[in-house]
Amino acid sequence: MLRRGQAIAAEPNAEIRVGSLQLDVASHEARLHGAVVALTATEFKLLIILAKAPGRVFSRAELMEQLFGWDHEGTERGVDAHIKNLRRKLERDAGHAGAIETVFGVGYRLSRAALEPADG
Repeated sequence: MLRRGQAIAAEPNAEIRVGSLQLDVASHEARLHGAVVALTATEFKLLIILAKAPGRVFSRAELMEQLFGWDHEGTERGVDAHIKNLRRKLERDAGHAGAIETVFGVGYRLSRAALEPADG
């Protein structure tokens, strides 16, 4: 049980890259096309979870457990609010509509294709 809450902290020097998205865990910094994207701590953790397995669909329950632990008493719909804010920031800062996809009836996934650098 203790490992669940430490899943993200286990690799403090990790750098995660998905297309033009770069996450630096040590400095708690997200960059898209080299530009810093201002994220809250929860949004950053959520993006790390999604970016570690791009294309994999995560249910709301899985995301809640990884974000807050198994004993968190919030609702799964709280994840929706964080996803909405994260989408807004990614789209605003770098124009990446569809970076986080909804898989209806299942959950959410990070789209590798939507984060690929634009030609030009």
